[in-house]
Amino acid sequence: MKKTIAIVAGGDSSEHDVSLRSAEGILSFMDKEKYDCCVVELQGLEWTAHYDGGKYAVDRNDFSFADADGRHHTFDFAYITIHGTPGENGILQGYFDLIGLPYSTSGVLVEALTFNKHALNSYLKVYPDLHIADSFLLRKGHPHPADSEIVEKLGLPCFVKPNAGGSSFGVSKVRTAEELRPAVEKAMKESDEVMVERMISGTEITCGCYRKGNDIVTFPITEVVTSQDFFDYDAKYNHKSDEITPARIAPETARRVSDMTRRIYGILDCYGIIRIDYILSGEKGKEQINLLEINTTPGMTGASFIPQQVRAAGMEMKDVLSDIIEGKS
Repeated sequence: MKKTIAIVAGGDSSEHDVSLRSAEGILSFMDKEKYDCCVVELQGLEWTAHYDGGKYAVDRNDFSFADADGRHHTFDFAYITIHGTPGENGILQGYFDLIGLPYSTSGVLVEALTFNKHALNSYLKVYPDLHIADSFLLRKGHPHPADSEIVEKLGLPCFVKPNAGGSSFGVSKVRTAEELRPAVEKAMKESDEVMVERMISGTEITCGCYRKGNDIVTFPITEVVTSQDFFDYDAKYNHKSDEITPARIAPETARRVSDMTRRIYGILDCYGIIRIDYILSGEKGKEQINLLEINTTPGMTGASFIPQQVRAAGMEMKDVLSDIIEGKS
């Protein structure tokens, strides 16, 4: 019999609609001969199954629903594609653990850690081969360092970003000390914690990977080139960037990036598809690899990085998704 898969999307952040587009992508990629799929949209306490042209309330006691004919539907697996809370910070993973439903991502601890940029950086800084930019963490309602102290330590330009968030919502590139406070206030609208981070100049790249059995498989690396000042929401979703896969980098650099991606995946004990963003700085072929961010529920539309990388690897998305589902069976 086919397994029934819930593609869980939506969520409570500014990325709600982006997540729904990822759900459409995953639905199109799934192997229909193996799986019956249903998108489940979450928004606050409204959990809705999109089934057979209708929308039905999900019972949170067991993550089931009844359709228009009164038939009761349950799921064998949850494929989480929420970008932001509650699907990328461990909250939803804890719920699925409680009801015993397997899911596509890492567990509670890994999701909570990778969603908190400053906590993740602090955790990984103990590994000397991982290069991470200096930063300040600012909390809403708590005293902040003086602007002059921040600028003295991090220099200008620097980046201000929500500590918990994605898709570049609330992110600013700050060029003067006078721009710092408005940028922090903007980021605070997305997250109660804000990270101010030293800017690293260089080539931006991203590398996806996932666990297949006992192996960690990396995909070809993508180089990101944008006409914008940085890779912001406009560049990501309004076609104002070039995404070149495989990246135009030296083979030795590509090997080192792939090795580092597998190493980080293993250090954190991840599961499912993740995508790690880096900046390459220094002499070509001998670059320093600087860690930017880890995405544990990356975008999955047809134009997103991961599907691009899977195609460049000569693989099919349906097989990658099947590996993830069967790996938890």
